[in-house]
Amino acid sequence: MTAISPPARRCGPCRPVRPVTRYLGGTKDRVKTEEMLTIRCLQYYDDHPGLGIWMTLDRSSGSPVGFHLLNHIQGESFIQIGFALVKAAWGRGMGTEMAAALLRYGFVELSLPSIVGIASLDNRASQHVLEKIGLHRRGERAFPHPAYASEGPMAWFERDSRDWLAECGSM
Repeated sequence: MTAISPPARRCGPCRPVRPVTRYLGGTKDRVKTEEMLTIRCLQYYDDHPGLGIWMTLDRSSGSPVGFHLLNHIQGESFIQIGFALVKAAWGRGMGTEMAAALLRYGFVELSLPSIVGIASLDNRASQHVLEKIGLHRRGERAFPHPAYASEGPMAWFERDSRDWLAECGSM
């Protein structure tokens, strides 16, 4: 179904398509996009080895279908799991597959003590994926960082590595 590209220095392929970008802070102009790619992708890889944003490819065609991430919520110490897919890839299990692979990578390979997830309150599909991979809904949280502030409260999910490894570690 999907293949995760190596952590190359490139970010997701999502063009400014409203159904996708509305959950990513909206469409960004060229300057803001380049700033995000430089700071949130390229510089982030150097500052936080093992964490970052990776392109997701369709296994059958090799075409980019989205991106996935394991990185800090901006302005916070929490490590989050996240993803975005082009609309043509929705409903094919790719979000779940790539999020599950990242969760496993974070707990098994990186030995992270916990991983969280956030989703817009009206983004039920992403909330479902976060629950399906084993994160637990723990209410709502709002974040002061400009990347999230306009969203207001967001659905909050978390999982402790010890609990996850005891339940799923041998999978």
